[in-house]
Amino acid sequence: MKTGTLKQILLITDGCSNQGGDPVAMAALAKEQGITINVIGVMENDVIDEKGMQEIEGISMSGGGISQIVYAQSLSQTVQMVTRKAMTQTLQGVVNRELKHILGRNTSMEELPPDQRGEVMEVVDELGETVDLDVLILVDTSASMKHKLPTVKEALLDLSLSLNARMGNNQFSVFVFPGKRKDVEKLLDWTPRLESLTSIFSKLSVGGITPTAPAIKEAIAYFNKKRSLRGLLSRDDEQYFEESI
Repeated sequence: MKTGTLKQILLITDGCSNQGGDPVAMAALAKEQGITINVIGVMENDVIDEKGMQEIEGISMSGGGISQIVYAQSLSQTVQMVTRKAMTQTLQGVVNRELKHILGRNTSMEELPPDQRGEVMEVVDELGETVDLDVLILVDTSASMKHKLPTVKEALLDLSLSLNARMGNNQFSVFVFPGKRKDVEKLLDWTPRLESLTSIFSKLSVGGITPTAPAIKEAIAYFNKKRSLRGLLSRDDEQYFEESI
């Protein structure tokens, strides 16, 4: 079964956006383009703003992903859990579409007999270990996140270690919002490993605004840029191959 590359945006924030439009609508646009958005809300002093909670849930629902509210000290395991759970959820959707195509009717995994369902879940689990994964991480660097950034850094390093144990290829990219000079700033280009974050995170400056919608918009554009580049490279490779024979 050919699934291509799974594309995820992982949004880590502790509050609601206050500049640049509606992030829930932007998340719906990401989903239309095959990008899942997962959101982790980091709690401040055991509470998270009610409006922020609704926005976190709204973004993940519109983006076809999952959301989780978490204490900062539990962030590392939550980042790994959310990323893997979202992978499984996406792959189950792919498998369900395949089943409907093969069986020619509206049959989902849940409707299969238990033994067949078990076999299908084995396929999903195997795909979860072998499929290629692109994760673009959006980190809220508004003023209230200042004391949480060291924890975010450690959580992302753990995520890299955890996912690199898979057989499939992983690519990570990191953007922060707000950036130094604009709403969104690229911190790290596509890489299979996140170790270089160690030196970068300590130099981050934090600001007051939370432009979540522009951050998601920039992430979508960056995925599309990567896809265009991949297509261009493929065409160049084909041309090179044709010229070589």
